[in-house]
Amino acid sequence: MHKQAELILNWKKSKGTISPMLYGHFAEHIGGVFYDGIWVGEDSPVENIHGFRKAFIESFRKLHPPVLRWPGGCFAETYDWRDGIGPREKRPRRAGWWYYEDRRVETNQVGTHEFMELCRLVGAKPYIAANMTTTTPLSIRNWMEYCNLPAGETTLSDERAANGSPEPFGVEYWGIGNENWGGGGHMTPEKCVQEYLRYSTVCRSLGLPEQKYILCGANGHDYAWTRRVMQECRAQLGTEAPAWGLGTHYYCQTAGTPQNFTGEQWYQQLFQADRMREIIQNHRAAMEEFDPDCRMGLVIDEWGCWHQEGTGPSKGRNLFEQQSTMRDAMVAALTLNLFNNSCDVVWMANVAQLCNNLHSLYLAGGEHLAETPNYHVFHMFQTHMGARQIHAEVNCETLQEDGFRPLETLSASVSETAERITLTLANLDRENPQCVRLLDADGQCTGSGTMTILQHEDLHACNSFEAPRTVVPVQRPITLAKGGSVEVPPAGIVSIVLKKS
Repeated sequence: MHKQAELILNWKKSKGTISPMLYGHFAEHIGGVFYDGIWVGEDSPVENIHGFRKAFIESFRKLHPPVLRWPGGCFAETYDWRDGIGPREKRPRRAGWWYYEDRRVETNQVGTHEFMELCRLVGAKPYIAANMTTTTPLSIRNWMEYCNLPAGETTLSDERAANGSPEPFGVEYWGIGNENWGGGGHMTPEKCVQEYLRYSTVCRSLGLPEQKYILCGANGHDYAWTRRVMQECRAQLGTEAPAWGLGTHYYCQTAGTPQNFTGEQWYQQLFQADRMREIIQNHRAAMEEFDPDCRMGLVIDEWGCWHQEGTGPSKGRNLFEQQSTMRDAMVAALTLNLFNNSCDVVWMANVAQLCNNLHSLYLAGGEHLAETPNYHVFHMFQTHMGARQIHAEVNCETLQEDGFRPLETLSASVSETAERITLTLANLDRENPQCVRLLDADGQCTGSGTMTILQHEDLHACNSFEAPRTVVPVQRPITLAKGGSVEVPPAGIVSIVLKKS
């Protein structure tokens, strides 16, 4: 049975430019994200570029990743940046943050220089999450000096040059603290702000105005944390914005298991994903009580699905590793559409995580690499980056669930540049296709282009080492006339890119 839906376009209304930073990524030193995932080492029989898995580098480049957050996450809470510089054979082995979970020792083979090389290879800006829990303000300041001052200026910048990088790294984004409401010290919001101000004041004495600091924000829908943080900022600084961004983390908790879920659990997961809309609106509202001019942005620097671990190809060796199906891809599409349509208040977002972990874009091990369905969503949506968001109102059927707002069965976002128009549509209905009529009074959404469809008749299907192309998009030409319609298959994700004449 075909369902009817409408997408009402208003080209005169826009939230502004969709920042590429909304399509950011996160790679933590946890489980198999780096070791035998992204990093195999320069002496590995696996083909690599400066120690990084070549197949991964070539694939990740295709997404034009704007920013990559590192080294944590919680790993940052006990990380000393000096452990990861100098000759690799002399670097210390440490029981890092996650040692209590899996007894894996951090070898520090990937440190600051390797991370910067990774960012250079894929074209991403580095975002360093610094330790505000177990180190001093001077430690972070020294790391900034090491990374960003010119060689010949100080002993630390000379040390960087001696370690192989004469040119400054130019790290613009710095997270001062991570999850300080939990593993980052179990602080109160007021204590978190006071500590952040102590650290950031010391770091700002370097006089590097291009640096953007991110203050630890709330866990999920803890709006009281945001309100108390902003209130304390006002008490300490008056109207001055203490940071470029306020970080918030939100994960959809599992409904069923990654590959064994019912039809009802399909929708339960999507209701959770749609809560991101409320999280953005309510945190921003709490911020605007004290920052009405929006001088500080909302940063969703961890998001994704948190499923049962042990369901990936490592069979439990890699901590928190999980498979991804069309359900996870649908969460990614729904979330990215929400970010596009909130581009005026969300300034950065980082999906968690990149490889062999939660909501990953890749599964890797040995000689194998598989792109997950999540990867394909990012690839399909990338033409939104840097484009002007267009107001698009959805008129479709909704679903009801106690404790949640009504869930629209169609998710959409639209953008334009001088060269193209991009529409991304996600049909949350797992059983029925939707015929989406485009109501466009100005007649701008017309012409020829390409239509890319990600869909699989089995919602539990995934990509594995043995069958890495089970769930992949297909592309075909499309021509749209004024008042035309687009058919989106059940549980399908569609990207349409039209060339402007």
